[in-house]
Parts: sequence; C-alpha cells; structure tokens
Amino acid sequence: MLRTIRATRYVTPLREGGSLPAIIEADDLGLYVLKFRGAGQGPLALVAELIAGEIGRALGLNVPELVFVEVDAAFGRNEPDEEIRDLLRASVGLNLALDYLPGSTMFDLAAGDTADARLASQVVWFDAFVTNVDRTVKNPNLLYWHKALYLIDHGAALYFHHNWQNAEQFVESAFPLIRDHVLLPWAAVIEEAGAGLSEKLNPAVLSDIVEQVPDAWLPAAKRSTYVDLLARRLSVSHNFVQEAIRARAKLV
Repeated sequence: MLRTIRATRYVTPLREGGSLPAIIEADDLGLYVLKFRGAGQGPLALVAELIAGEIGRALGLNVPELVFVEVDAAFGRNEPDEEIRDLLRASVGLNLALDYLPGSTMFDLAAGDTADARLASQVVWFDAFVTNVDRTVKNPNLLYWHKALYLIDHGAALYFHHNWQNAEQFVESAFPLIRDHVLLPWAAVIEEAGAGLSEKLNPAVLSDIVEQVPDAWLPAAKRSTYVDLLARRLSVSHNFVQEAIRARAKLV
C-alpha cells in the first residue's frame, strides 16, 4: 500500500516537465518529485502514474517509490511565481509523488548509453502493455541511479481513459507507437521477457493496484472497468508483442 506523507517545503520546480512538477521535502524528511493534481492534465494523469507505476513495480522493474502527498493551503505561500502559486492553490489536498533519486542522470543516447537486452525487452513489453507514449529518444523518462535504470513519469500511459467511447480499442490495440521507444533497438527478447512478466500479473494483482487510487481521482464505478480492460489486454498480449517485434525488425 502507498504511504501518505505531508509536504513541508517547496524546494524547486522542475520546469522541463509540462505539468510543472516540483521537488519537495516532506514530514518524513525525504525529498520527492511531486505531481500536482491541479496541473493541466488533471487527476487522470495521477491515476495513470499510480496504476502504471505500480504495475511496473509488480513486474519487478525499478520504479521509484510512489507516495500520496497531502498539500495544505499554506504550502508554498511565499512562492513568488504566480503560475506556481496558482498550481499549489489548485492542488490543496491529496497529490502523488515519486521518491527523488539524488545524483541520478537521464538515459542519453548521445552520451552512448545502452541497455541490456533482457531489461530493454521487459521495459518495451511493459510500456506496450500500459500504452505509455512517453519513453522516446526525445523524452526517455529513464534515470540511471547507482548503475541501474529506473522508470519514471507514467502519467501519459493508459490514454484510453481520456476517451471512454473508444476504450474497447485499448484491449486489442497493437500499440504501433512502440516503434518510437528509446530501448527498442536493444529489445531482442521481447517475447521471452513478456512471457515471464505476464505470469506476475492477474486480475487480483491488477485489482489491488487499482483499488489504491483515491475516490477523489477515480469514481468507484470506474475501477472494475480498468481492471477488466487491463486483464483482457493481458490475455491478448501477443498483439502488442508481435507489433513490437515487427517494429524492432525495421530498425536492425
């Protein structure tokens, strides 16, 4: 279960993020990257961040710890930037954060960074499963920390929940956007890696993850739909696996 902490100090904004996340200090004295409920993408970005991130953790992938963060009305009241003050006012209450990884560096192809074939295949499978469009050369959302790769920023995943009329298409979608995945060139064992990962997921695991989403972000009536869609997509994973394999074949 996710812990709940309270934000005590606004440290610095991360302006490279479109939703203007921030590094904050909490009442447990830890530093976290806070994703604000009041940002432009709204609560659904936090829903995707939580569900996709916790699926990644259930699969054994390195995802920084996710925590709920209480932000009170006095938090950041001395912040001089009007945009940030507006964001803080719109985010009073429960928000989401990731553990801050001090000294980490972004995965960078230009710097010669590469990935192990098995890990690359696992990450490609995971991102294809949750339809994460945000792991590209331009925006890898991969951090090197203590010589290991960590996956961050999953708010753009599960994009079916932005258009419920087409949600059924999510189940059997081959996810052709996987062709832009930054780790695809090294993902040489997608089918093998996927077989091992899929064994770690089932409706019970998915339900436990979805049930952690706060009611204020996701009405109870929607929860079973998320679990159903994800479980059914898992059962036809060969669709997105074969698409990823075809996409990689065009690169090598």
